[in-house]
Amino acid sequence: MRTVLLIFILFAGSGHLRPQDVSLLFFGDIMGHGAQIESARQADDSYDYSSCFRYIEPTFRSAHIVTGNLEVTLAGPPYAGYPAFTSPDELGQALKEAGVNTLVTANNHSYDKGRRGMERTIDILEELYFVRTGTFKDSADFHLHNPKLIHIEGIRLALLNYTYGTNGIRVQQPNLVNHINKSEITEHIHKAQALNPDKIIVFIHWGKEYQTVPDLMQQETAAFLFDQGADIIIGSHPHVVQPMHLTVNAEGKEQLVVYSLGNFVSNQRKAYTDGGAMVRIELSKAADTTRITKAEHMLTWVHTPIEAGKKKYYILPASIYSQQGVPDFVPHGWEGMNSYLLKAREVMKNNTNIPEAREEWPLL
Repeated sequence: MRTVLLIFILFAGSGHLRPQDVSLLFFGDIMGHGAQIESARQADDSYDYSSCFRYIEPTFRSAHIVTGNLEVTLAGPPYAGYPAFTSPDELGQALKEAGVNTLVTANNHSYDKGRRGMERTIDILEELYFVRTGTFKDSADFHLHNPKLIHIEGIRLALLNYTYGTNGIRVQQPNLVNHINKSEITEHIHKAQALNPDKIIVFIHWGKEYQTVPDLMQQETAAFLFDQGADIIIGSHPHVVQPMHLTVNAEGKEQLVVYSLGNFVSNQRKAYTDGGAMVRIELSKAADTTRITKAEHMLTWVHTPIEAGKKKYYILPASIYSQQGVPDFVPHGWEGMNSYLLKAREVMKNNTNIPEAREEWPLL
């Protein structure tokens, strides 16, 4: 409850939306490869990730709830990238200072550093006042955070988070990681429904890596989630973008699925992996009905220039820069960004009712 109230205080003053209008922003995989850790390391051996989010921060701050997939542990030193990720705590601090307030933690790297690593990650997220769900210290923690109920501007949201697995690492008791298990998911969604939320959101780690088309398992799982009562499904894990759809079923219920948001930040540079997408969803509540009034996506790209002999990482709002013109600080990045946009836009041609963002998204 402490975290939920903090979010209300932080965002209740947003004057650009009418009462009982809420904006949600979702982004994909927050990775922490070794080169990223080295980039953040300072001369005094401290770490600073703030510059990474400099150009995307205004977009974060334009939404009430900003949610991403934390695909690293914050297990403490020694820090490491792939295959067993543990990043400095300063990564979490920089995300929070940039405007992120919600993180999901159930993914295949949740248990990279075992029980100690997962529990320490939870501790750091709690210290930074993040709303979080997906991994839990024990059954008491599970019941407190699963589902995670968020109250904002008169709207109640229930958030659930699942992963297909933890890279074969067995989760030790009493720790819990939400896995994609239909009977358990059904139970959790029914528990969420009993809380009378306006929307049920499922953030799910699924699919095949580097595939730009959702596989049969993703499609069948999405259909199952909708049948159980989910309203919004946000996907991660493939490290590339996949299509997103907003439809209305035969009963008139809105159903929004994003199959994969791709990489938000990483050191991956192969085709499709050097960027991702964010999806912004605006909800409006009138009487007892909450509807999606707008849904759109923004493509992002990770710019990695060499500055003072060190590789840097900047997440750029590529959709908007491609319309307004590339700023002066990206003189050698345009070709790479444009190449990414061309590929990603081909994927997004398969979207349904979730167009690419235009220029009204806030920029620095």
